[in-house]
Amino acid sequence: MLMTTLNIVDYLLPVEECKIAADEWSFCRSNFLKIKDLIPTTYVFTISDAPLEWMKSYKDYPEFCATMGIWKDQLILIFYPMNEKGDRIDQKEYPYCALAELTSDVKLQEIQEYTIVKNTILSKGLEKIEKNANMAFPISDKPILEQDIAIEAIESWRESGMDWFYKECNESQGMGIFKRFYVPTADLCLSDEGLMEMKCSFGLKYNDVYGKMLVTLIFISFHENLQNAQRAEKISNTYDWAKPCPPICRIPGMEGEF
Repeated sequence: MLMTTLNIVDYLLPVEECKIAADEWSFCRSNFLKIKDLIPTTYVFTISDAPLEWMKSYKDYPEFCATMGIWKDQLILIFYPMNEKGDRIDQKEYPYCALAELTSDVKLQEIQEYTIVKNTILSKGLEKIEKNANMAFPISDKPILEQDIAIEAIESWRESGMDWFYKECNESQGMGIFKRFYVPTADLCLSDEGLMEMKCSFGLKYNDVYGKMLVTLIFISFHENLQNAQRAEKISNTYDWAKPCPPICRIPGMEGEF
């Protein structure tokens, strides 16, 4: 159920303010000291139930853009859905969340599922003549990123994130620092039953194509277990990582981007 207009101010930002916030971040990217104040590397974004409900209305679109912004002296992440052509779906306002300190520990859970294949051969006379069993590779109804890989990227960000910013500010005056990320909708698990909340952390991962470390977003989804009313958390990135722009950008000047 979508939230009523009474709660819009809590998590939605009008388009004009989205543009102002995005421009503020763009101008800030060359200022390492300001970046250092804005982005403690132990802070994360929290996408709560209200913006998630808004985003679920667009779960059939292939991709979301997560645009960085500065609003009321806080770093924010603005989400807007994109159609098959890569254009922003026009709305009067879009959901956002602010970078903030975690209020509690986060327990991550990864469950590997295996299939056991049993083969039995019966003769024409219905006699058992051969039987064997083999364990297949792990299976899942969704391609979920291995937890260890995600944790390594998060730890790399925590330990080296400021070094990455410092290098980019010195070498390119911040022009190589991300302004937005392209996120496959599958990474957001918007179709999952019982989805309550998401944490979003920055991560650092080496990219073979560009030959350097790039920043990505790693999503951790919080689900309500409907059978026993317990909370379950899982890394919900798929095999397709959130792509930072720059360097992985759409056509320059693309219509509808902040």
